[in-house]
Amino acid sequence: MLYQKLKTLYEKVRLQHYRDLFRRVKERDGSLSATEAFAADVIYLLGSPTVSAFADTLGISQPNATYKINNLVSKGYAVRGGSDADRRECRVSVGERFFSYYDTDYPFIADSVKKLQEHYTPEQLVLLEKMLDDVIGYMCEE
Repeated sequence: MLYQKLKTLYEKVRLQHYRDLFRRVKERDGSLSATEAFAADVIYLLGSPTVSAFADTLGISQPNATYKINNLVSKGYAVRGGSDADRRECRVSVGERFFSYYDTDYPFIADSVKKLQEHYTPEQLVLLEKMLDDVIGYMCEE
C-alpha cells in the first residue's frame, strides 16, 4: 500500500512536470526542443555542475554533453564559468533566459500545501515534513 502511494505520488509529480515542460516548448527561433529543455532542467537541478558531472548524471559521453551545453549556451539558456576552487574546471549553470522560460515556482505544490494546512494540525504537518525528509533521504540514497 505505501509503495503504491509513493509510486502514485511520483508519477503524478512527473506528469505535472512534463505537462509544464511541454507547455513551455515552443516552435520558434531560439526556443528549446524537448531534449534541450530536459538538459536545461538537469543543469538547474544539479546547481552548477561540471560538464563531466552533467555527462555522468545523464549517462552520456563528454562530447555529447558538451554539444548539448553549447546549444543551450548559444541560445542563452545556460552559461559557462570557471570553478572558484579549480580554474581548469568548467562549470555550467542556467542563464537568465532559462528563468524567463522555466517557472521555478510550482503552483500545484503551493496549492497542495495550502489545502494540507487547512486540513491538518500544525503538529501533524511537522510529522509529515519529517516523514517526507526521510522519504527523500531513502529515495535519493546512492
